[in-house]
Amino acid sequence: MKSLFNQNILCIGAGYVGGPTMAMIAHKCPQYRVTIVDINPERIAQWKSDRLPIFEPGLDEIVRAVHGRNLFFSTDIEKGIREADIIFVSVNTPTKTFGVGAGMAADLQYWEKTARQILESATTDKIVVEKSTLPVRTAQAMERILFSTHSGVRFEVLSNPEFLAEGTAIQDLENPDRVLIGSRQTESGLKAGSALAEIYANWVPRDRILTTDIWSSELSKLVANAFLAQRISSINAISVLCEKTEADVTQVARAVGMDNRIGPKFLNASVGFGGSCFKKDILNLVYICQYYGLNDVAKYWNSVIKINEYQKAHFVETMLNAMFNTLSGKRICLFGFAFKADTGDTRDSPAIQIAKRLIEERAELVITDPQALANARTDLKGVDGNVQFIEDPYEAAAGSHAIAIMTEWRQFRELDYERIYRSMTQPAFIFDGRNVVDHRKLHQMGFNVYPIGKPALTNL
Repeated sequence: MKSLFNQNILCIGAGYVGGPTMAMIAHKCPQYRVTIVDINPERIAQWKSDRLPIFEPGLDEIVRAVHGRNLFFSTDIEKGIREADIIFVSVNTPTKTFGVGAGMAADLQYWEKTARQILESATTDKIVVEKSTLPVRTAQAMERILFSTHSGVRFEVLSNPEFLAEGTAIQDLENPDRVLIGSRQTESGLKAGSALAEIYANWVPRDRILTTDIWSSELSKLVANAFLAQRISSINAISVLCEKTEADVTQVARAVGMDNRIGPKFLNASVGFGGSCFKKDILNLVYICQYYGLNDVAKYWNSVIKINEYQKAHFVETMLNAMFNTLSGKRICLFGFAFKADTGDTRDSPAIQIAKRLIEERAELVITDPQALANARTDLKGVDGNVQFIEDPYEAAAGSHAIAIMTEWRQFRELDYERIYRSMTQPAFIFDGRNVVDHRKLHQMGFNVYPIGKPALTNL
């Protein structure tokens, strides 16, 4: 019986990248059968349920519309590989924690296992697409694995890095700045790249589909994240200077951002960047530079990470200094634990390190977040200290000596802070790690307010 679909697309890895990307492809390309597979049966079961394993605005609606029509979820990876024409590899590539390159290089063990599984299970020619963030020239290693036997099956490896921002991933997929496709500059490589471009061309304008050689594509992903993180670290470094000189980092950023050579994006000072990409990708870039003997270049990019770590430490020191040089026994409420708003993702969130530092100071910690409490419990599991997780921010703040705003959730801007102030232990403090609340208004209520990169407003 002839298939109802023109092509079968497989994605190996049902995470933050694979899930939304494949849902969008299925949504925009009803002529393709899209299957997402994963070794974790619980995660696949969640994708099939009413409660998806990740929170992303707009994702629920798209998955519901296409699930069972042309989007499918499975744990049968071997079958998926056999039936697929195009295979996206979207497995985890965390920073290596052992051996050579520990703390910097990407851990490619899951990626290599996947490559070998494709080789073992494939019976027909395949296009294999790198969707995970990988070091430059990783495609060459994948090719060596896939070409290591003489089975007669032919493979073409492409690089198609994702440029999604969590919280706006669906918008980014539906209306991307660009889609980057890297291929070998051979006849078969260019043909494979064109086949992938045809998928995206169903909804992305052709002038936004950028084709390059495969090495430039791989490196572009790391460089894009490094540049974005660099801007954040730059404005955060200036924010500390602003605090010392009583300048206002928001006004400085606005003045600088109006220069059209610079632009206003990613100039919001904060407690620091987090997420699964920025730190990992910069460390990967540092490792690559060191590997090629470019030590001064490596030091430059490593400084971006150092400033981010400094910013988190500085935030805790500000709290300690403001609250009479002791946090022991004081109830501190963290407003937010996700690394940014509109996601439940807490990977490398600044809140993790700050929570641990506060616990080291023997503070009593209360954490509230609209989406990330389950992940927060996991992140702080085994930490020896007094920690509570409370969904209601009013209940969480009651009796607290201080509130520290960790995530720029809209809900936190709209709370009744007069009610919160009355419920807190006096004198009450707010440390705004995202500069999202009205500092002067809170100061007038009686709060002692400590923003990022601005003079403190105190009532002491």
